[in-house]
Amino acid sequence: MNSRIPRAVHSADQAGPQHDLDAALAAVRKTAADLLASSPVPPATLNVRAGEVSVEMGWATGEVVAAAAPTVPATPHLTSVPAPAEPAGETINAATVGVFYRSPSPGAPPFVSEGDEISRGQQIAIIEAMKLMLPVEADKGGRVAEVLVSDGEAVEYGQPLFRLAAANEVLDRAA
Repeated sequence: MNSRIPRAVHSADQAGPQHDLDAALAAVRKTAADLLASSPVPPATLNVRAGEVSVEMGWATGEVVAAAAPTVPATPHLTSVPAPAEPAGETINAATVGVFYRSPSPGAPPFVSEGDEISRGQQIAIIEAMKLMLPVEADKGGRVAEVLVSDGEAVEYGQPLFRLAAANEVLDRAA
């Protein structure tokens, strides 16, 4: 099997002791490997950057990620979650692996709730990935029929987060 070994890239004028850079690089590598280990579909490449430290990993097409994955266990909040049954109707799915949050901060009301009308481009949740809070925006409009994921639950790429009401559900409710 052929796989590229992760390589570190940093600017020549990087200040600070070498051991700080090595520790940061090790942390970035571990985070990247943990994300790959929890992904159901292996990517062709992965680029991770933390400040001036970055890691690039790549695999030949058709190669199995498990061969390149480390034996280090994944962090608890990014462990694999069994795939739930596919919901009926249109869904809004996770665009990345991470932790799902319904509200902008603890104790704040959720972005959207069941029954709310949403429009394309509206922020409806947050996914935390590698300590970054990434907005989840609706890729289509409609009425939220069901929130499929609990607040603080780990999600995987492509996992359904919200189910939108079908046209007949909207009509039934209006009657």
